[in-house]
Amino acid sequence: MGHRGEPRWRQGGLILMTTSDTTTRLSAQLAHHAVHADIDHIPAEVRLRATHLMLDALGIALASTQWDFARQTLAGLRELAGPGGDQPVIGHGQKLPMRDAVIMNALLIHGLDYDDTHPSGVIHATTSVLPAVLGLSTRLNASGRDLLNAYVLGMETATRLGAAAKGGFHQIGFHPTGLIGAFGCTLAAARLLRLDTARTIDAQGIALSVASGSLECLEDGAWTKRLHPGWAAAAGITAATLAKHGFVGPGAAYEGRFGLYPSHLGALYEKCDLGMVTAGLGEVWETLNVAIKPVPACHFTHAFADAAGLLSKSWNGAPIRRIVAKVPPGAMKAVCEPRDKKLRPSNAYEAQFSVPYSVASGLRFGRFTLDALDPAAWQDPQTLQLAALVECVPDPQADFPRYFGGEVHIELADGRVLSHAEPINRGAPGRPITNEDIVVKFYENASRAVDRKHADHVLNAVLDIEHGSAAALSELLGVQARMENRQ
Repeated sequence: MGHRGEPRWRQGGLILMTTSDTTTRLSAQLAHHAVHADIDHIPAEVRLRATHLMLDALGIALASTQWDFARQTLAGLRELAGPGGDQPVIGHGQKLPMRDAVIMNALLIHGLDYDDTHPSGVIHATTSVLPAVLGLSTRLNASGRDLLNAYVLGMETATRLGAAAKGGFHQIGFHPTGLIGAFGCTLAAARLLRLDTARTIDAQGIALSVASGSLECLEDGAWTKRLHPGWAAAAGITAATLAKHGFVGPGAAYEGRFGLYPSHLGALYEKCDLGMVTAGLGEVWETLNVAIKPVPACHFTHAFADAAGLLSKSWNGAPIRRIVAKVPPGAMKAVCEPRDKKLRPSNAYEAQFSVPYSVASGLRFGRFTLDALDPAAWQDPQTLQLAALVECVPDPQADFPRYFGGEVHIELADGRVLSHAEPINRGAPGRPITNEDIVVKFYENASRAVDRKHADHVLNAVLDIEHGSAAALSELLGVQARMENRQ
């Protein structure tokens, strides 16, 4: 096989590819960046924030061990894997083959929908990239520095690839966390495997045929969204490893005739800005723009839960005529439709993607916490009565997807109107959640599964990962957590 830019034989004849054809392609530019990615070129501020993003994700993963979806997923993967396995599953005291463990660990991070989000990319990048680099780094016995370098590379590329679509993937019904996450994981895996530029191009082309993620799950609260980031992580590792051994992938993975953006966006492809993917790459750090979730629900609902929470004391249980929630048009499909399911969630996942439920929970309890995911909470008659009063209307003035804002108006029976707007959601650029806040959130989540001493060990290992190893961190995370029954 020839190198990219040279004639290459494939079955059926010679395909001529010249340097001018290939070097300007997006996959070639990203491959060049991945090959030369070096942790010493990452500013200290970015590396510090990256370790805290990792810490946040792992705390959520520990909390997720308490839910039934974790046990049921592990049971299925355990059956597929058989008795073998050498990679720890977070908080379960069990090991699976690498790709199965990666899928499981990603599900634990994303399962409660409490993980970080890049606002303009509308993507949960950590939930796929971290399990991918942790799993592959552990297999390779890589250093913590190598793990962190690959993690930042995956984050920087996945967030930009998502942002270039201008929110289009959600509008068509694709979940960028699964779809785009596969490409960020592919580039991170390619770096860990030390692939050259040509093979890293191939790896991205291979990922094009295995990346996936449908949002049909939002129609009925199905669990499949939880699976997307793990599948993306496993796909990225698979694509990079196949490329390492000479498997040939398409050279124009993104902008080709049937590349990612044209094939998945259709007419919305015209609104894409692929220049965003490489603009400032290696100089401007999107990792710093990743938003930490202060609420365990879809990011599109946070402003409504917060606004309602702030109005809770002023409301104080007074009779309500109706509640109006002003929602960014680009978020309506995900968190307001279909209306009947948003008013009466039938499971925790539907509750997390419901503006009416978020408003009702915020009003009743002052904030939306993991307790809102218990069946007793989303089946509570008083909460459902409040949710039934919520009308979602589009707000064309919302600065979406730059911010996931929202506004709540409560019309009381006595004629008063209580209103609060959150144009910039907590955790977004402009309202950042600090590293210290992340540590508090980590302990809140981890304490649901492990004691303080073990949580301390995890925190220290993650924040000092540059002086540790991937394998040591994996073993620490795999220690059996206490188990409860939560649905």
